[in-house]
Amino acid sequence: MKTFKILALLLAYPKPELIDNMADIKEVLKTEALLPKRPLKNVLAFCDYLTQSDIYELQEDYVNLFDRGRTHCLHMFEHIHGESRDRGQAMVNLVESYAERGFFMAEGELPDYLPLFLEFLSTCPAGEAVEFIGDPINVIATIGIRLKKRDSLYAALFQAMESLSKVKPDQAVIAEANAAEIIEQTLDELDEEWAEAEAFDNSADCGSCDVTSIAAQNINPPQTLRGAN
Repeated sequence: MKTFKILALLLAYPKPELIDNMADIKEVLKTEALLPKRPLKNVLAFCDYLTQSDIYELQEDYVNLFDRGRTHCLHMFEHIHGESRDRGQAMVNLVESYAERGFFMAEGELPDYLPLFLEFLSTCPAGEAVEFIGDPINVIATIGIRLKKRDSLYAALFQAMESLSKVKPDQAVIAEANAAEIIEQTLDELDEEWAEAEAFDNSADCGSCDVTSIAAQNINPPQTLRGAN
């Protein structure tokens, strides 16, 4: 399932080594032929765009799209749970699902990061990968629509992910994403949006609830990615 791994690489912060290996990446996509014809054509065009663009401009564009503000945030649970406590438990569940399938993250990584999720799918049997990609399909579709409305070629990657899922996005979610206006924000507004929210109210019934430390423990919560729907 190399296609999932390639989508993960293409969706990550662009680096020179990615560009240097683009010919091989395109060949693998065509040889594996996991993507339907139209999504494959669009992803190959996206690969050409990366190859033909200045690396520094690509990196600046990437940061502007994905690292400033929540609109195109690549952490899936940000779109589902925001800053609520439910997000911490969802993180734990996802880490456990990864671990039970022999997939372990590097220290400091968050499990709901979409490129990491795609990398995990590349290690799964084909049937499981196709099933799992359907779990966060509403998030994937929403981000894809927002990117398309901004005329970003990154939308091709999200359309490709949709094409790999047997589950279709909820039409109400699609309608809402299509109806939403594009809101331009200043850097000050973006800083305020990303300001760290207080997660707890200093009550005595909660000990250390840091997501990273919880995920490192051998906790066995229910395995689920549901809630992304």
